[in-house]
Amino acid sequence: MREALKQAIKRIEELAKTKPIKVISHFDTDGITSAAVTAKALQRWKKIFSLKIVKNLDPETIAALPEDHILLFTDLASGSLAELAKKPNDIFILDHHEIPEDQEIPKNVTMINPHIQNHDMLSGAGVCYLFAKTISKNNKDLAHLAVIGMVGDLLEKDIHKTYQEILDDAQVTIKRGLLLYPSTRPLDRTLQYCSNPYIPGVTGEYKGVIDLLREANIQKENGKFKSLQDLNDDEMQKLITAIALKCAGKSDLSEYIGNLFLVNLFNQLEDAREVSALINACSRMGHSEIALGYCLGSPQAKQQAEKIYIDYKQSLVAALRHAENQENITGNRYTIIHGRDHIKDTIIGTVASILSHSPAYEEGTIIIGMAYNEDKIKVSARLAGKKGRNVREVLHNIVVPLGGEVGGHPNAAGCMIDKNHEDVFIEQLQRQLEIEVVKA
Repeated sequence: MREALKQAIKRIEELAKTKPIKVISHFDTDGITSAAVTAKALQRWKKIFSLKIVKNLDPETIAALPEDHILLFTDLASGSLAELAKKPNDIFILDHHEIPEDQEIPKNVTMINPHIQNHDMLSGAGVCYLFAKTISKNNKDLAHLAVIGMVGDLLEKDIHKTYQEILDDAQVTIKRGLLLYPSTRPLDRTLQYCSNPYIPGVTGEYKGVIDLLREANIQKENGKFKSLQDLNDDEMQKLITAIALKCAGKSDLSEYIGNLFLVNLFNQLEDAREVSALINACSRMGHSEIALGYCLGSPQAKQQAEKIYIDYKQSLVAALRHAENQENITGNRYTIIHGRDHIKDTIIGTVASILSHSPAYEEGTIIIGMAYNEDKIKVSARLAGKKGRNVREVLHNIVVPLGGEVGGHPNAAGCMIDKNHEDVFIEQLQRQLEIEVVKA
């Protein structure tokens, strides 16, 4: 991959002498951190560029991109090669998503992707960081953004050689503990807004939080509760046990335990999971520019982002309650949650992700979330656990015949469909899921 990066950089250097660069990135945490790393690297490289953050890379968005620019996609576009082949531009893609088997890389596209270069799996921000570091070693100060992208894309459990290098560059503080965030704030507030795992009777319920802490025999000190990272081993174990009992008596505590990554932001240590959630929240509430400003170190953006994040957490808790209380479509190892207008399309993917980590669903269960977006429906699919069907393939088999495209991974994928295909989509989705179960 590093040699491919060198060649891509050399090509961009030549093209940029006569053309500006248009950076297009996804609006989730990995996409925003990818954009921030790339923007900072291009600025220091003294290149003329502009930046666009998008929710989806549909044919209309691609067609509207300027034809007199170099197009640089970060954390997306691997699933849109057929449309990109129609553009006259020189196109560069820094991504990590799977490439559809039926698509070839067009001649006008240079792709840097772990799937192509047989490299250690990275998030989009990880790929962009290697791009930035290959341009100049002075970009090592952007490594913390790659760590946030890694956590945002749930890749922190597989710390291979490349990620270890990135963690070393970022000078991250790593602590072993309970995977709740933020680990740096008072525990009662952390538990109240905890959504991964979603704790029944505790998430969104302050009385339930206090009851849980009482059961765990964790007391206030100097008028407030400790933060998660300040708990001693005995307190940590009691808290883990209390949460496990709340979560349907789950006996395997290992899923709740892992590494806490503390990154230096605005001259203080912050929990990378919390930062990832904050960035994601800003974008999903329609403020990608604030999320980007936060990543680039703007104090004003930080203040705005923190306010947006509070609103987002309240909206998310309300959405989880609605998903839990409404009548869903259920079958053998699948659940379809149709939020319609009651759950925002920008939140439905997060709701599906949270529920996929809930002990209420056994491993291998597919959770499909749906929500209206004007004349379209946002669809997000998640796999509970690590073993089961490829949810991207499940959606692909239904959506492509309907004229749509699917993006994502085997255990987390999404798409947009027209509203007038709603009934057909649900009917075919159920049929596909049942057929897959029979095959298994």
